[in-house]
Amino acid sequence: MKPLIVAEKPSQAKAYADAFKTKKQKGYYEIFPDEIFPDGALVTWAIGHLVELREPKEYDAKWTRWSLKSLPILPDAFEYKVARGKYEQYSIVRKLMKDASFLINACDIDREGSNIFYSILTLTGIRSKQVKRLWINSLETSEVRKGFANLLPNDRDLRLYEEARTRQKSDWLVGMNASRIYTILLKKKGVATVFSIGRVQSPTLYLIYQRTREIEDFQPEPFFELEGKFSTENGSYKGKAKIKENERKIVENILEEHKLAEGQSIQATVLDVVEKQKQIPPPQLHSLSSLQLAANKKWKASPSAVLKAAQNLYEKKIITYPRTDTRHITPSEFHYIKNIAADLQSYIGCSFPLQTAPSKRFVDASKVQEHYAIIPTRKVPKVGTLSGLEKNLYDEITRTTLGMFHSAFVFRETTITTDVSELPFYTKGTVPLELGWKQLFPQKEKEEFLPNVEKGQSVEGTVHIAEGITKPPKLYTEGQLIQVMKTCGKLVEDAEDAALLKEVEGLGTEATRSGIIETLKKQAYIDVVKNEVQITEKGRILCQSVEGTLLASPTMTAKWESYLQKIGRGEGTESQFLTQITAFIQQTLETVPSHLETKQFAALPEEESASQAITCPLCKQGTIVLKKSFYGCSRYKEGCTQTFPLRVASKKLSPSVIETLCTKGRTGKLKGFTSKQGKSFAAHLKLVDGKITFDF
Repeated sequence: MKPLIVAEKPSQAKAYADAFKTKKQKGYYEIFPDEIFPDGALVTWAIGHLVELREPKEYDAKWTRWSLKSLPILPDAFEYKVARGKYEQYSIVRKLMKDASFLINACDIDREGSNIFYSILTLTGIRSKQVKRLWINSLETSEVRKGFANLLPNDRDLRLYEEARTRQKSDWLVGMNASRIYTILLKKKGVATVFSIGRVQSPTLYLIYQRTREIEDFQPEPFFELEGKFSTENGSYKGKAKIKENERKIVENILEEHKLAEGQSIQATVLDVVEKQKQIPPPQLHSLSSLQLAANKKWKASPSAVLKAAQNLYEKKIITYPRTDTRHITPSEFHYIKNIAADLQSYIGCSFPLQTAPSKRFVDASKVQEHYAIIPTRKVPKVGTLSGLEKNLYDEITRTTLGMFHSAFVFRETTITTDVSELPFYTKGTVPLELGWKQLFPQKEKEEFLPNVEKGQSVEGTVHIAEGITKPPKLYTEGQLIQVMKTCGKLVEDAEDAALLKEVEGLGTEATRSGIIETLKKQAYIDVVKNEVQITEKGRILCQSVEGTLLASPTMTAKWESYLQKIGRGEGTESQFLTQITAFIQQTLETVPSHLETKQFAALPEEESASQAITCPLCKQGTIVLKKSFYGCSRYKEGCTQTFPLRVASKKLSPSVIETLCTKGRTGKLKGFTSKQGKSFAAHLKLVDGKITFDF
């Protein structure tokens, strides 16, 4: 009998096996006797979730058919089954578990990692095996061996499992019941499609809906300001008066009061020149969400793609555990990073003198719990061995980590006050003095240097009235949505609710937020177009349905998450939480019918040919088809890439407009477009090289 190590997936198991001398077997590795495992050991793996909760119909035949009469779905006891297509590996793991001397949970060090291990163990029926926990943040050989030499007891692991198991059951209950309630009732209202409801996904979708409504309801308003242009022998500069009015006449009157005329050449005087030296410290180390935000901003990478690439880097043993919400490290990590700093500098091609005193901004053991920030491991890859998003992420992590050892960015901020006929104009500009950590992030910056002027100096100038228009908020990018999910407490008016959301870090967890966004895409609730998150008609209908209920409220999710965390700390129980969930489901079943009774909903666009007469302009064989959120060629599976957006400048394009573009190449004048400044306009559309463009 040998100890059995259970990894979360094959790649993780291989990383463990690489730290020992092993022999590959079917479904597991055999570790030869070693100082850590004197009798040897075995390493096997799950394939993500090998075990899952049964479907409602597997509990009771009455839950096969979707009807209000059969609700609520509340099993007396939850039952598990082997996930489809994974029985062979489950059988191997079960046999190895039965024969092992003791078990080591080596799945990911979070609540879902605990859930994966103990769900398998529970289904096997094995009860008496000792379980120990591997708790590491790096898959480097030295860290793996160190972790196995210092295994932890499973007390905390069992609490995390209870938390994860409770989360899994509660999400199942809410999803199975609420999805059926809304789908059945909305079908009666003429919306015939399946609506998926989730404890986290629904309030997340509602945040997107709220931003969309803010944009749609926004009323642009003009404003008028006074700008001045001034010139000296050393150069010119611009200034602005502290005047912003919504009527041009008011600004014109101000000019008259000061005996000024637009465009008239005048003599002005420099009233004051204030120079301040300022500095910005290096950026904090990355958590997963900050890395996702940075990658989305810099390379338009989706949060799920960032998590996948970061996981690959982790499994290549060159970065630490990526699913972390911490932006600090302990002195131990700082010490080894200091030792390999020269290698990291060589990798990115940027050398500088190291400041080796640790700063609390980065190194603070009191702020590190399960995981520390994402940093490079001791294993520095060779230049050129990474490509694509993995290379970009490793560079970003490495440069941010090296920032710990660099100096602050120092700049001089200059404010010039210019008097024009007793009307002050203000000018602000910055001049870099020491790049410091910005040396690590080379970028082309447009620097507008202010000319040297002195207090009391006479300058020539002109003034004019500048017209602008207020702009609506912008749609979220995927990276911003991750951040909004995390910080949505700032959007809540109630102080207690805001504090609770801050405490639980908003909606979802560091490891699940990108998956929630992917679920919203999969359910056709949102589209991501040019990195902007747009709600679909289906998503809009769901939000209109849940508006005013707890399913739209981030606060409800925060309260649930807060109690789940109590379970993880041993301060709460599964039974008490599921009692609350059952009450919520009963309330939902009782109140939603009347809540939806007076609401009216638009019909969903069906996936059908816009017109059989519209021949694809690209392949000349397929027809143009209306999908849920765009038009595309019916021969896309054969490789045709022709698509058209459903909306252009906020205007929805009808099939007849697409038909006109494909057959004639140009439409008549269409109204209802909205500019980026919020102004409505009319224009012709024309088709150029398969793309829709404006023709004014």
